[in-house]
Parts: sequence; C-alpha cells; structure tokens
Amino acid sequence: MTQFKNGSHGLPVFAMAGMAVLVVVPVLFVALQAIFPGAAQADWAQPLSHWRKVWESTALLHLLGNTVSLGVWVVLGALAVGVPLGLLRGLARLPGSALWDLCFLVPFMVPPYIAAMGWILLLQPAGYLQQATGQHAAGLLFSVPGVVLVMVLNLFPVVYFAVSRAAAAAGGRLAVVARVCGASPWQALWRISLPLTLPAMAASGLLVFAMTIEEYGTPAVLASNVGFEVLVTGIEQRLSDWPIDLPGAAMLSLVLMGLAVLAYMGQRRLLAGRSYEATDGKPQALQRVELGVWRVPVLLVFAVAGACATALPLCSIAATAFTGTLSGGMAWENWTLRHFAAVFAHGSEALQALGTSFALALGAAVLVGVLGALVAYCSVRLRSRTAQALDMLSVLPNAVPGIVVAVGLILAWNQPWLPITPYNTWVILLLAYACLLLPYPIRYAHAALQQVSVHLESAARVHGASVWQMLARVVAPLLAPSVLAAMLLVFAIASRELVASLLLAPTGMQTVAVYVWRQFEQGSVGEGMAMSMIAIAITAALVLLAHGLAAHRRR
Repeated sequence: MTQFKNGSHGLPVFAMAGMAVLVVVPVLFVALQAIFPGAAQADWAQPLSHWRKVWESTALLHLLGNTVSLGVWVVLGALAVGVPLGLLRGLARLPGSALWDLCFLVPFMVPPYIAAMGWILLLQPAGYLQQATGQHAAGLLFSVPGVVLVMVLNLFPVVYFAVSRAAAAAGGRLAVVARVCGASPWQALWRISLPLTLPAMAASGLLVFAMTIEEYGTPAVLASNVGFEVLVTGIEQRLSDWPIDLPGAAMLSLVLMGLAVLAYMGQRRLLAGRSYEATDGKPQALQRVELGVWRVPVLLVFAVAGACATALPLCSIAATAFTGTLSGGMAWENWTLRHFAAVFAHGSEALQALGTSFALALGAAVLVGVLGALVAYCSVRLRSRTAQALDMLSVLPNAVPGIVVAVGLILAWNQPWLPITPYNTWVILLLAYACLLLPYPIRYAHAALQQVSVHLESAARVHGASVWQMLARVVAPLLAPSVLAAMLLVFAIASRELVASLLLAPTGMQTVAVYVWRQFEQGSVGEGMAMSMIAIAITAALVLLAHGLAAHRRR
C-alpha cells in the first residue's frame, strides 16, 4: 500500500475539502432539517419531534419496499444487458465500436421525463406504433414491468461503459495468455476476463441502483395510474403540497441515503479480500479477438439493443418535433419545421439556454473528473478512516434526489450572515451538478485503480518522483480511459439536468432542460421536443469530437 509521506498527506486533505464543500454541506443541512423541524427558520427547538409522525405512516414501509424492489430489478436487468455487451465491446474487434459507444451514450443526453414521454407517444393508444402497425403496448408501458424496462434501457449503458473499459484494459491480453496455455475460449472468459471486470460490474451496479432509487420522472409518469409509488415520489409530494413538509422530505431522503450506504457495504463485501491487479507497467497493446462467424449475430445483438435503448425513443421524440400534430400521423402534409423555427424565433433566449447548459456541463465534468480521481486514489491506496469516510461519502449524492440537494444548497448558502455566497449565481448550479454527479468518476476510477499494481507507484517514488509527479506521469495515464468515460457521462447528464436547475437557476438564467420544461408547461410539446433534438445533436457532435481527438492523440 502506498505510504503518504514527505508532504503527500495533502492529498487526502484536498480530497476531503472538496467532498466537504460538494457533499457534506448539502447533506448536513438536509440532516439538520430532518432532526430540527424549524431549522429553516434557525429554530433548534423540539429535535426529532417530526420523526414519529413520519415513521408511524402506514405507507412508509410500502414506499420502502417498492423502492428496493425497483432498484434490484433494474440492477439485474442492467447487468443482464450491459455485461455481455460490455465484454463484447472490450474483448472483441467490433466493427463501428465508436459509433456503438455514441449510440449507448445518447440515453444520457435525453432527460428521463423526455424519454418517458417519447415512449408514451410511441406505445400509447393512437400513438406512433398503432399508427404504423395497428397495435399498441399501453398495457405493458403503464405498469411496474414497464417502469423497469424503460429504466433498464436508460441505465444499462452505465454498466456497458464500465465493463467494456475494464475488459479492454487487461481482460483481453490475459485471456490470450490463457489461450496460449491451453484454455478454451469459454474457460478464458469465465476464469480470466469476467473476474477481472468484477470491480467494474460492482461499481456500475451500485451507480445503477442509486440512480434508480432517486429517479422520479419515470415511475411518476408510467406507474402512477397503477398505484406504484416510491420514496422519491413521497419526497416530491411533501415538497410540492402546501404546506411544504421540509422535515418529512428530509427524513425520507435520509432513508434513501441509508439504502445507498447498504448497497455500498454490499459492494465492499463482494470485493473484499480479492485482488484485481492486471497492469504491471509494461507497455501492452490492446488485444482483441476476431469475431469470425459470430460477427453478424453480435452486430444483430448490438443493433437490437441500440434500437430499443436509443432509436425507438429518439425517433418518437424526432417525430413529435417534425410533425405538426400527433393526431395528424405520419402523413406527408403533417411534416413541418415550424417547431424548430419557433425555437429560433425566440432568438437569444434559446441560444443562451444552450450555451449555459453546455458551459455548466463542461465545468461540472472537469471539476468532478479531477476531484473524483483524487478521492478514488485516496480511498483505494490509503488505509485510514479518512479513506473509508471518503469512499462512504462518495455514494451519498446519487441517493439524494436532485430536488433535495437543491433544498440543501439553498438552506446552506442562503444565509444572511455569509459575506460571500454562491446563491443566486451560476456557481450554485455548478455545485449542484457536481454534487449529484461526483459518484461517476469516483466509481469508475475506483474500479480502474484496483487493476493497477501499487508497485508502479512505489517504483516511481524510489526513483525520485514526487507524489504529484507520480500521480501525473504514472497514475493519471492509467486512469485516463475510465475517468474520461465517466466525464463524458457527467457532461451528457449535466447538460439535461432539470430538477435542481428549476430551483437554483438565478433569475433570468435558463438551461436547456428548464427551457424545454417551460415549453411543456405552456402546451408547446412540439417546440419542447425540437429544442431537445437540437441539444441532443450538439451534445452528440461534441462527444464525437472529443472521441476523435482522443483517438488522434493515441496514434
């Protein structure tokens, strides 16, 4: 284990300071609100007086059970889809691999409520599917299995990207060695490649579980008619109904955080006592197998996954953006560009929303990428309570709904005694995005570090490198593929974040998601979908550019 000496103790200090600002502050104020019902008014009397009322609610256990079951089923579904696709992407020479990566990144560019609306427009009675085939699938869509299916299609790319990068880093090379030593292809897969991706599977599964239990839009839209409610819908009800029940919402948020901590402990227990080191410092080219006769079946599998996860909802969104009315169907005379013309007719408002969203998304990606890699390094390489605390804190943000993080930031920074505050500036939005999305680079970097031998760092230190030189020249290049993949996800998700943006955006500032939401409120669904298509296209172009630059640099 790396020893932090000669000034290197500053690493955990920097990491803990960043986590304190981004995570501890909003979570602490939410906890204070849960303990002291009058905390928002600086009233510290009658602590815990609200707990009995919430815990005696007969619906609480029902909400908790629904939340856990939904999270488990979505994780199982995401692993069932993402692991095979990720292994094929990382181990095999897949035609059009960059395009498949972009295809599976698109779901992160689409806000969950937009994706759910796309599925509704596609599968509802008189929807696009019925117009094309005479059949609809409303019975499946508006049900608990429908919620699970839609969320699996939205979230399995988290597993796909993590597993594919982990498999490509070492699984392929070591599998070739195993084949040379007499192992069959299946033996090399089951005994070498698959075990080496276990940290990536555990890390991405944890992220999927956390994202599932904090998602509001999909279960609220698709399962409200069948009486399926989860903890986050209960939180939203307490924040939207008058009078606002901040203590009750804070308490349910603590329950969500408790679920995330339990998932974290399960992940740690699963990986405890095992070594996944596969990188020894020797330069090794990526070794991928040829698909041969399996080329067409594998491409068909990817095509089906891409169609279900990306093409179908995206086509539904595009159809709504390019047609005058839903009732008009796919008739030629119903196709129009007036929704796009209406977006640009607003002039600077729409363009400013695009610029604001992408600037904040880029800032959040850089911020959490650097901090996430540092936190992951300290938690993996440092044996101390600080490391354990950092790792524990890293799972909390994804378990807290965006609306609760926003409330926590408001309670923390909207204080009259603060000489300087980010409240009512763009900085508060950056803090919210960074808090919500920090687990991505931490989990991805954490999984990658478990494959890197600590002896590489020790060798660098023995030969005179400082801690920062060792991090920059040894650790950073090895972590770069995983961290960059996480940063792309952060950029895509941050560019369409809605709930926190609605509450925290300063007066006169709009993001893309807020702009689209306002259009829906005004009944301009086509215009909202048009703006969504523009944002998706720009995000996809930026991601392609980044991928191209990275590929050029590797050459």
